[in-house]
Amino acid sequence: MSRIGKLPIQIPAGVEVKVSDKNLVTVKGPKGTLYQQIESTAIQVEVNGNEAIVSRSTDQKRHKSMHGLYRQLIFNMVTGVSTGFKLQMELYGVGYKAENRGQLLQLALGYSHPVMFYLPEEVVLTTETKKGEAPLIVLESFDKQLLGQVAAKIRGFRKPEPYKGKGVRFKGEAIRRKAGKTASK
Repeated sequence: MSRIGKLPIQIPAGVEVKVSDKNLVTVKGPKGTLYQQIESTAIQVEVNGNEAIVSRSTDQKRHKSMHGLYRQLIFNMVTGVSTGFKLQMELYGVGYKAENRGQLLQLALGYSHPVMFYLPEEVVLTTETKKGEAPLIVLESFDKQLLGQVAAKIRGFRKPEPYKGKGVRFKGEAIRRKAGKTASK
């Protein structure tokens, strides 16, 4: 049996989990509402009091992998609508800047033009610039999948390069550095 799939999902107070007859799981909480369609008919979700249990009917390899996947997706939905998720990104490089105007993120990443990016309404954006530190972009949302997609898109504007480490990176991320050319005599 799947080690992750067999763990029950604890539902905190204020969060409501519903499963429709068409295998649509709805999780409603103080931060928002999320939906997940379960594609396989072999996966069942049962809500018993303050916990949800994901089970499967067969031991096929595909069903085993779906068992753990859907359990973790539902767990992330419950966590998101109750506490939410937060990601921090840093800009390393001379002249790199980040500022926001509502849902518009404006980045100066060493290009000849500024990079403008509109974020979805579900993502809350804040930027911080402190003297002597790298500019910081803070993203918060109740949807972990959407938050990851937005962060990957922002990182894709200027990925960290291996020689000087310049670029957009997640806070605390270690960049593997390469040695540059050696001067010939």
